[in-house]
Amino acid sequence: MTDHHATFASSSPDDTARLARRLGARLVAGDSLLLSGGIGAGKSHFARALILSRLAEPEDVPSPTFTLVQTYDLPDAELWHADLYRLADPDQIVELGLMDAFQTAICLVEWPDRLGDLAPQDALRIGLADSAQDDSRRIDLDWSAGKWTGRIADVMG
Repeated sequence: MTDHHATFASSSPDDTARLARRLGARLVAGDSLLLSGGIGAGKSHFARALILSRLAEPEDVPSPTFTLVQTYDLPDAELWHADLYRLADPDQIVELGLMDAFQTAICLVEWPDRLGDLAPQDALRIGLADSAQDDSRRIDLDWSAGKWTGRIADVMG
């Protein structure tokens, strides 16, 4: 499924946030990031750092665990942050408007396995794996769409 892979070693929450900010600066409408990892792996921390880096004015960035989706108006696009952990039925994805948002907004999706076949094929898949002993994380980036190759090279470089 994925043709390209990059790994980022994060030694702290600050490192993870720095990666999120660098990647966030390169996102445009129609980009989707699918954030995977266990509970406590840093998905929400990554998403919050990315969102805050794109807002014109700082605001509270709550986890959408209970609302499923939070939206933000950026200067150049709308950003959707979805947490699908509590998704009861895949039909809710369409009801929430996520299918349209994948085309028109920047989308960050936690627990993307809940999307099943509805996951955007051109999404950047980000897997966060935490270490048992400290705050380090391995962050795996996987993609097949060519639009990501140069951006990931810029972020990692």
